[in-house]
Amino acid sequence: MKLVKFLALVLWSSPLVFSQQIIPEPVAQQKALGEFVLTADTRIHIPKGNAEVRKIAEFLAMTLAIPTGVKLPVLETPKIGKHINFKLESTPFKVVGQEEGYSLDITPKHIDIKAQTPAGLFYGVQSLIQLFPKQVEGKKYQRMVWKIPSSSVIDYPRYAWRGIMLDVSRHFFPKEYIKSFIDQLARYKFNTFHWHLTDDQGWRIEIKSYPKLTSVGAWRVPRVGNWWERELPQEGEKPTYGGFYTQEDIKEIVAYAQSKYIQILPEIDVPGHSLAILTAYPELSCAGGNKFQVNAGWKFYRDVENSLCPSNEKVYEFLDKVFGEVTELFPHPYIHIGGDECYKGYWEKSAECQALMKREGLKNTVELQSYFVKRVEKILSSKGKKLIGWDEILEGGLAPEATVMSWRGDKGGIEAAKQNHAVVMTPNTFAYLDLYQGEPTAEPMTYDLLRLKRVYNFEPTPASVSSSLILGGQGNLWTESIPNSRHVEYMMYPRAWALSEVLWSKKEKRNWDYFITKMENQFLRMDEASISYSRSVYDPLVRTMKEGTNLKIEMLSEIKGLDLYYTFDGTNPDAFSPKYQSKLDIPKNASFLKIQSYRGGKPIGQRLSIPVKSLYDRAGRYNADFGF
Repeated sequence: MKLVKFLALVLWSSPLVFSQQIIPEPVAQQKALGEFVLTADTRIHIPKGNAEVRKIAEFLAMTLAIPTGVKLPVLETPKIGKHINFKLESTPFKVVGQEEGYSLDITPKHIDIKAQTPAGLFYGVQSLIQLFPKQVEGKKYQRMVWKIPSSSVIDYPRYAWRGIMLDVSRHFFPKEYIKSFIDQLARYKFNTFHWHLTDDQGWRIEIKSYPKLTSVGAWRVPRVGNWWERELPQEGEKPTYGGFYTQEDIKEIVAYAQSKYIQILPEIDVPGHSLAILTAYPELSCAGGNKFQVNAGWKFYRDVENSLCPSNEKVYEFLDKVFGEVTELFPHPYIHIGGDECYKGYWEKSAECQALMKREGLKNTVELQSYFVKRVEKILSSKGKKLIGWDEILEGGLAPEATVMSWRGDKGGIEAAKQNHAVVMTPNTFAYLDLYQGEPTAEPMTYDLLRLKRVYNFEPTPASVSSSLILGGQGNLWTESIPNSRHVEYMMYPRAWALSEVLWSKKEKRNWDYFITKMENQFLRMDEASISYSRSVYDPLVRTMKEGTNLKIEMLSEIKGLDLYYTFDGTNPDAFSPKYQSKLDIPKNASFLKIQSYRGGKPIGQRLSIPVKSLYDRAGRYNADFGF
């Protein structure tokens, strides 16, 4: 009898028996008997006199109202009948005192959401929404029975910093889309929206002290195509492409994000990546004068200056006023100052910079950038803000109180932590969401590869440093190759779901095979919500390697149970074509390798058609450990 009870417990505890699942994976989730059915008699009960909790409850009621046709009343009266109950605990309880933790108990008669803070209640609501049928994501009424399996959830995050960065400089995204982007971050329990507001290709935030930053710096001539190949502006072309956020827009978006328990980290990228600034105010450069260009190649900056001049006192007056206005708009304790990829060639040619270096005892222009960053830190400190920057701010000496965002792998983060500085891990090798996520010849153009499973295997805390110094991590979505919101979503999902689980869930709770089932459930929900996503995970990684004088082809699948069929003869493969079993030779005179993945006897993913020339060109690439 005890064995039967034990087996029943294991069965009900197994995540694979859940008809609905949660991303990111909770700390603990256990199924119970029965189900909760939403009806017109259901009520939401909240504590008396708590306006913040009322807003969370009204958010839940509004989310359910359109698809279910039921507008749940939010009441402070005693609980009666079928209800969804919100409770703030005054003392630590079973979510071990975590500020963002919650418990969720679903029974046939009631749903209880408990937390010590409103943020915890909000995350409990986000999990509850994911447990409703997929149609809850839709924007129209669905006549159906709305029910949730009974279960209990205990949950709290692993990391305090769980972020996504969106670059709005390379391409501008309007205010209403930014709000919907924030909605999606909240659904998967991200709590930091890193807003890359300025770069060479556009200045996107109104600064009243310097109006030309937006009247001039927010606009450029329109271009399409690969960003590293774009034609420079021609004489007489009008700069009509761009846009910016007014300060009223910013206030509205910040307040909206706060209502979703998301802080917005603004980034003003200096001293490099400042072409938009120098186009508007050329007197802040060393050489003086620029035309606003759209190319962003490294060689390009040897011809067109894009770095602020660190020996020019007007630069620090400018930054003092800019950061003063930014500080008033963003309550986040940090301001991100960029600090990356600063071309210093114009500093080396500047007599004023050389004189400054001599006065300050600076050995080189790397130390000159450190001088600049330290002065900026003092400006921010005077305004009650802390400085955070990309890992290049380590070079030449780290500012005393700076926090490092490590993007060039984890090396910079490890170095900063060993100097006892706080770190946010966002390595390009695991967290750059603008990279190819599938076969490059079948994907929209970009410049490198990051498969979903590699994102899922990201470990933000290196073994060699104190975990207390790793604040968390984030994914970065640079938009040189992402011109519209649909493509933003395509590049975000499903990789952002994997990242949410890395940053929220306990490491030992990660389960790749189970994550795939949850991913496929989310695909259905995204279809209901009309949100774009990539299915590239179903396509194999095709890599080539030399064995002696021969070139061999290898195909690797991220997902178990896929069969790969291929042809070299120009025909479209199907289940009657050769099945991939082991490394292949390229037949003489073949022009294309075509591949179709199957699962359960049915095609899945896209049909790949890879030029043989591409296979030769990539020899030795994509051969690193991509997490397979």
